[in-house]
Amino acid sequence: MTTFKDTLDIIENTYSKKVDVIVNLLDVDLKTGLQERSINDRIAKYGLNSYREQKQKSILLILFEQFKSPIILLLVVAAGFSFFFEDWLEGFSIIAVIFITVVLGFIMELQARNSMKALKKMDVSVSKVWRDNSLKEIQAERIVPGDVLVLEAGDIVMADARLIEVNQFEIDESALTGESLPVEKKIEVIKNEVPLADKINLIFKGTSVVKGNARAIVTGTGVHTELGKITHMVATAKQGDTPLEKKIQGITKILMVVTAVFAGIFIITGLLQGKQFYLIVETALALAVAAIPEGLPVVSIIALTYGMLRLAKKNVLIKRLASVETLGGVNIIFTDKTGTLTENKIDVNKLMFFDEDITIAKKGDDSSIVINKNKGAYEKLILISILCNNAASEQKENKKKYLGDPIEIALLQFVNTSKVNVEAINATYPRIAEEPFNSETKLMATLHKNNAGNFVAAKGAVEKLIDTCSFYSAGDRVIPLTEAAKKDFLNRAETIEAQGSKVLAFAFKEAANIPTTNFLSGLTLVGLIGFLDPPRMEVVEALQSCRNAGIKVIMITGDHPATALNIAEKIKLSEKDNVVINGKELDSKLSDKKLFAATIFARVTPKQKLAMVSFYQKHGSIVAMTGDGINDAPALKKADIGIAMGIRGTQVAKETAAMILKDDSFTSIVTAIMQGRVIFKNIKNFLMYLLSCNLSEIFIVFFYGLLNFPFSVLPLQILFLNLVTDIFPALALGLGKGNDLIMKIPPRNPQQPIVIKRDWFTINVYAVLLALPILLVTWYCSHYLKYDAKLCNNITFFSLALSQLWHVLNLPSRKISFLNNEITRNKFTWAASLLCISIMAVFYFVSPLNNYIGLQKLSIDTWLIITFTSMTPVFLIQLFKRIFKIID
Repeated sequence: MTTFKDTLDIIENTYSKKVDVIVNLLDVDLKTGLQERSINDRIAKYGLNSYREQKQKSILLILFEQFKSPIILLLVVAAGFSFFFEDWLEGFSIIAVIFITVVLGFIMELQARNSMKALKKMDVSVSKVWRDNSLKEIQAERIVPGDVLVLEAGDIVMADARLIEVNQFEIDESALTGESLPVEKKIEVIKNEVPLADKINLIFKGTSVVKGNARAIVTGTGVHTELGKITHMVATAKQGDTPLEKKIQGITKILMVVTAVFAGIFIITGLLQGKQFYLIVETALALAVAAIPEGLPVVSIIALTYGMLRLAKKNVLIKRLASVETLGGVNIIFTDKTGTLTENKIDVNKLMFFDEDITIAKKGDDSSIVINKNKGAYEKLILISILCNNAASEQKENKKKYLGDPIEIALLQFVNTSKVNVEAINATYPRIAEEPFNSETKLMATLHKNNAGNFVAAKGAVEKLIDTCSFYSAGDRVIPLTEAAKKDFLNRAETIEAQGSKVLAFAFKEAANIPTTNFLSGLTLVGLIGFLDPPRMEVVEALQSCRNAGIKVIMITGDHPATALNIAEKIKLSEKDNVVINGKELDSKLSDKKLFAATIFARVTPKQKLAMVSFYQKHGSIVAMTGDGINDAPALKKADIGIAMGIRGTQVAKETAAMILKDDSFTSIVTAIMQGRVIFKNIKNFLMYLLSCNLSEIFIVFFYGLLNFPFSVLPLQILFLNLVTDIFPALALGLGKGNDLIMKIPPRNPQQPIVIKRDWFTINVYAVLLALPILLVTWYCSHYLKYDAKLCNNITFFSLALSQLWHVLNLPSRKISFLNNEITRNKFTWAASLLCISIMAVFYFVSPLNNYIGLQKLSIDTWLIITFTSMTPVFLIQLFKRIFKIID
C-alpha cells in the first residue's frame, strides 16, 4: 500500500519514472480512471487539493486595531483631560464610549470580512478528469493523486501531474519558472537530475495551457505541489488600500484640516475673551470629535461587499473590490457575439453538399433529415463530426449531459439523431495525432488508424479549410476542386452566414500511410454545416439602456461579417445603420473617424482585440471587454474591466478577468454596470450624508463658542450622534437599490474624486441649512425664553439628532418624487431610523445613561420646539433645491 511518504517521493522523482511505475504506485487504471467511490478515501489520506490561504488578521488583531484609529486616540486624550480636571463622570463616560466605538467597529469589520469570504466561495475552480470510464468536470479542490487530468488550450492546470499523452501541447510556466516563452511538453522519461524548468514531462499547478491537449496523471496536490510549496513559504502579505479607500482617507484628511482651522480660530478667540482653559479645551475636543466620520471606511467596504453579493445572485461575480468603482465609469463595451448576444443554444440547421442543400427541421431532440443525392458524403460528414470532436457526453437520470465546446456539442447532438454508434466508431478509428484548433488557423484536424490505413478528419472556417483541399465530393464522386468550385462553396457559405448562421467546412483524407505531422493537405471537401444560434431578444432592452446611459456597445467577433451584421440588426445593436469593419481592414491604416463610427468588428484576431482596447483607452474611454479564450487574456487584462464567460470561458480567461458572467449573457453585463453605478451612488449618498452632518456639528460647536453662548454640545453628545444617528443611517444608505435615473446619466470618470467641487458646495449648503435653524432656535430660547444652559443644550442635542435622521430624505434627486424614491423604498433606511430613535429613547428614559450624556426630562412644549426645529432643514433644503436648482 502506498504511504503518504511514498507519495512525497513520487512528487520529487516522477519525471524520472516510467508511467507504468507511477500507475502502479498510485493504484489507477488509465483506461477507466479512478473510481468515484474511492475519492473520499484518497482525500482523507492526501487532503484536499488546496493550501492554506495567506494568513488573515486574527480576531484579536482586528479588535486591537480598533484602538489605533484617530477617533479613539482623540477620545483617550479627552478622557485624560476630564480626569485631570476631576470631571469623573465625563471621564468614565468617555471610557464607556471608547468601548462602544471599538465593539461597533470590530463587528462591522468582521461582517465585511465574512462577506468577502462568501464572495470567494462563489469563485469555484473546476477541472476535467477521467473517472469511472467517462469525462467529468469536478471542483478542483477534489482532485486527488491518481486522477487523470484532461487538458486543452485555455485550461489552468489544477495539480502537479506526470504527462501520459500529448498533442502539440504547450504550457505557459512563466508564473512559476520565469520562462517568458511557452514550453513544449513531451512524455519521455528524463533520467538525469534537471532543474524545474527542464522537467518537460511534468505539468505544474497554476500554469496555463496555451496550445494543444493532453492527459496527465496527478502526482501532487495542495501544499505538495510546486506552487503549494511557494505559497506555504509566504506567511502573510500586506494588501494595499483600494483606490476607493484612498479617496475616503483623503476626505477624512480634508475634514481634519478644516476642523484644525476652526479649532485654531476658536482657541485664539477663547483666550482673548478670557474663557476658562477647561472650556476652551473641551470645545476644541468637541470640534475634533465632530470632524471624523466614525466607521466611514468600514461602512464603505460593507456597501461594496453587499453590492457584490447582490450581483453574485444575478450571475455576475466581481473578483476585486476596486473593480466595482471602475464599473460605474464604463462608457465602451466590447462584446463577443456567440453566447453573449445570442442564446448559445447552437443547433445544426443546414447541410450543404456540392449539389444539394438540406434544411433540418428539428422537433424536440429528433431531426428530420432526408438525403437524396449525397448519402456517401453524408456518411463521411457524420464520421468527421464524430472523430474531429473533443466534446463528451454521459447519461444522467435518463438524460444526456454534454461537456465541451458548444459547436462540438451541437455536432454530437446532430450525430445522435442519425442513430450511429459513436463509441463503436471511436473504437474503430483510434486517434493517433491531432492538429488542435486555434484562433489563428481556425482549423482542427485529427489523424486516426483504421483497417485500411489512416484517416484524417478536419473541420474549420470555410475560407481556411478550403485552402487545404484538393478534391471535393460531388454526389458520391470525388473530383478535383477547381477555383470555380471553391468560389461556389464560398458564395454559398456567405449566403447562409448572411442569414445569421455560423458555417463550418468538413473534409477528410484516406491513405495507407499518412505522417503524424503536416497532414493538413490534399484533403477532400465533403460539405458545409450551418449552425444556428438565435439572438437573445432580452438584449434589445439592455442595449437601449446602454444608449440611455451614454455607453457605446461594439460587437467584436471572430465570426463572418455577414453573420455578425445579421445578429446586430435583429437585436438593434445601433439606432443607426451598423458599420462593419473586417479584421483585414484593421491591418491597413484606418482613420480614427472610421474606427469610432464602427459598431461591429468581424473576423478579428486576439491581437486586434488588444489593439482596439488600447485605441479607445488612448482616447480617454473606460473600456469593458468580454472574452472566453486563452488568446483573449491580453485584451481582458488590458481592459479597464475584463469580463470572462462563466459557461464557455477558459480557466485562463476567468483567472485574468476582473468579472465573470455565470450565464454568459450581455444583459448581465448591463446589470453589473448598473449595480456598479448604484454601489457608487450609495457610497456617495452616505458620504454626502455623513459629511454634511459632521460639518453641521462643527458649525454649531464653533459658533456657540465664538458667539460666547452659555451652552454648547458636549464631546460625549457629539460622539453619541456620530455613533448612532450617523453610522446606522449611513449604513442603510450604502445598501440601497438605486433609482430609475441611474442608467440615464453619462458615465462618471473613475479618476476623479468621489466628492467633486460641486458636491462640496452641496455639502456646505446642507450643513448650513441643518445648523442654522438650531442656532436660531436655541439663541431665541436662551435670550428671550430665558431657558437655562442645560435645557438649551438638550434642545440642541435632540434637534440635531432628529434633523440628521430626517436628513436622509434630502439625498434623492429633485427630479424624483420626494415621497417615492430610492430612499423611501429602502427598508434599511426605516429600520435604521427606528433603531436610532429607540437607542435615543433608552438613553433619555434610563438612568444613569441619561446622566452620562447630560440629558434631562423635557416638557411637551420643549418637544414641540425640538420637532419643529428638526424638521425645518428638510423644508429649507427642498425649497432651496427647487428654487435655485443648483443642487440635484
